[in-house]
Amino acid sequence: MTVVTQRVVALGDLASLVDQRVGVSRWHRVTQEQVNLFAEATGDYQWIHLDPERARLGPFGTTIAHGYLTLSLAPMLIADVVEVTGASRLVNYGIEKVRFPTPVPVGSQVRMAADVVGVQETPEWVQTTWRLTFELEGVAKPACVAEVLMRHYF
Repeated sequence: MTVVTQRVVALGDLASLVDQRVGVSRWHRVTQEQVNLFAEATGDYQWIHLDPERARLGPFGTTIAHGYLTLSLAPMLIADVVEVTGASRLVNYGIEKVRFPTPVPVGSQVRMAADVVGVQETPEWVQTTWRLTFELEGVAKPACVAEVLMRHYF
C-alpha cells in the first residue's frame, strides 16, 4: 500500500512549483455503481458503460468508465496531493487540453499525478495550470492527461 503525503503550499509559493511534480494521489477503485450514477447525472447511457453482458462481447471486454468520469475524479484526487493555504476560495477556471488515451475498465484502480506547468498572478488571484495524469494500476499508458486551470483568490 502506497502512503500519500499531502503537500501544504502557501498561495504565494505556488510559482516556485512550476515544472515540478507536486505529488501522486492514492489509488481509487472505479465501480460499476459509480459509473451508473455518473450516467444518471449526465444522461450518457452508452452500453459500453452500463451493460456488462453486452460489454463483455465488446471492444474492451467489460464496461468502462466515461472519460469525463475519469476527469471528474480530479477534485477528489488532487485533495490527496496538495492543500493551498491563504486563499479565500478556489474555482475551476477551465481546461486547456484533455486526452483519454486508454479506457478505464470498471473495477480498475486509478490514481492521479499532479504537475504545476504554469502560474499567473494578479492582485486578485493566482491561477495555476496543472498537468493531471490519471494512471491505471498495471498499465503503462495513461487513462487521461489534462491541463486544467485553477484560480485561487486572495
